[in-house]
Amino acid sequence: MNITITAFLSFMLSLTVLSAPLYADDIEERSAYRLGSGDKLQVIVFNQKDLSGEYTINGTGRFSMPLIGSLIAAGNTPLELEEQIKNKLKPDFIRNPRVSIEVMNYRPFYIMGEVKEPNSYPYVDGMTYMTAVAIAGGFSYRAKKEYALVKRKNDENPIEFKVNMNEQVHPGDIIRIDERFF
Repeated sequence: MNITITAFLSFMLSLTVLSAPLYADDIEERSAYRLGSGDKLQVIVFNQKDLSGEYTINGTGRFSMPLIGSLIAAGNTPLELEEQIKNKLKPDFIRNPRVSIEVMNYRPFYIMGEVKEPNSYPYVDGMTYMTAVAIAGGFSYRAKKEYALVKRKNDENPIEFKVNMNEQVHPGDIIRIDERFF
């Protein structure tokens, strides 16, 4: 098999182009998620082991880091929080800080109503409302199985609304399964 260098380079370039949208989607996903109380973060400040570590956002929406103290994390995206940390570190502590944040554990979701085991459960990325019901032991015999009622914890006006069982759960969702009357 005889492959020219030009053919090999064009093949490698095509792989790079094909993988670019995946990276863009990852950035879009990170920028859309809003942090909240109960989220556990992995903060990495490159070449600064004393500042890097795991932090949990407390009930007031804050966490503390060495040197810069308390930071408001709730309501920010991971990218916004990275910028906030960079701005606190430069120029007094680090000349050109490079910060990376990853959500290690999302805040739990809550499920109540006509499920066998209503409770709070750890959120799993990509789960649907049907999966949440399965985690809670399944529907009770009186449950309406067509939809779920949801309140989003981070909404300014938490209003309960209907969702399809195949839609995705958000961290902190309060899910209620209705009772059928016959």
